[in-house]
Amino acid sequence: MSFPLDGNLSGKTRMNLRFTKMHGLGNDFILIDCREQACPSASQDLRDLSRRLCERRFGIGADQILLLEDSKEADFRMRIINADGSEVEMCGNGIRCLAKYIWDRRLSEKSVLEIETLAGTIRPEKSGDLVKVDMGEPILDPERIPVAISSSRVMDFPLRMTDREFSITCVSMGNPHAVIFVDDISGFPVSLYGPLIETHPLFPRRTNVEFVQVIGSDELRVRVWERGSGETLACGTGACAAAVASSLKGLTAAIVTVHLPGGDLLIEQSLDGHVYMTGPAVQVFEGVVDIS
Repeated sequence: MSFPLDGNLSGKTRMNLRFTKMHGLGNDFILIDCREQACPSASQDLRDLSRRLCERRFGIGADQILLLEDSKEADFRMRIINADGSEVEMCGNGIRCLAKYIWDRRLSEKSVLEIETLAGTIRPEKSGDLVKVDMGEPILDPERIPVAISSSRVMDFPLRMTDREFSITCVSMGNPHAVIFVDDISGFPVSLYGPLIETHPLFPRRTNVEFVQVIGSDELRVRVWERGSGETLACGTGACAAAVASSLKGLTAAIVTVHLPGGDLLIEQSLDGHVYMTGPAVQVFEGVVDIS
């Protein structure tokens, strides 16, 4: 399968890129294996490439691009480029897809992988037909999230918008999240408030936004506005952040099922402080992009 795309990457010559389209609960990715083929490396080239390939009408269509690279400190390295061209630290659904790609092609025989990311080394492992990921410890320190608030943590902080006030709880799962609890998310205007909160001056690196409805002590329903991608069908780090925030507020137990528009994730907060996420990863198709 070949996808011709018009335009130039910084005036460079034609380049064919092999790719694999994958998704985790409908949060979809264009995975490009850069270990055995030349990939654009300049920041502007990657921004241009991601914007064009992720476009759903004139490109392949995806929420993000995943780049699989060699690593000097882990088994592999994963880079994540949003649909708007910005590079981000971590993606929970993305790392499950990357792990499946590695195992399906027998690039590693290890049942637990070490993947270098901008958020540190993340360890996905096989869990039957699913992938379980040690997402590490949640970060609550506002300076490290980051959030421009002088406090030990940000819980139920009043964030005033033009027509309403939100109570936000902020968590980093390697990337920033603002969690907001609402009574009913089914008709909530995520596309209205999501971008306003994402780009609020309170968040120096922007933020992902989770709108959360508590169903029970072990069950959440979540919709996510992802920084740089808009509302997506699922967000792994967002599901983790929602579970952490609801546990901190005493609304749920340590193990919860998070219902997202694209499906369910199991989130476990262990005694060692780490958060574990378990869910599916699916390959959709493979192809070649002809970039001229």
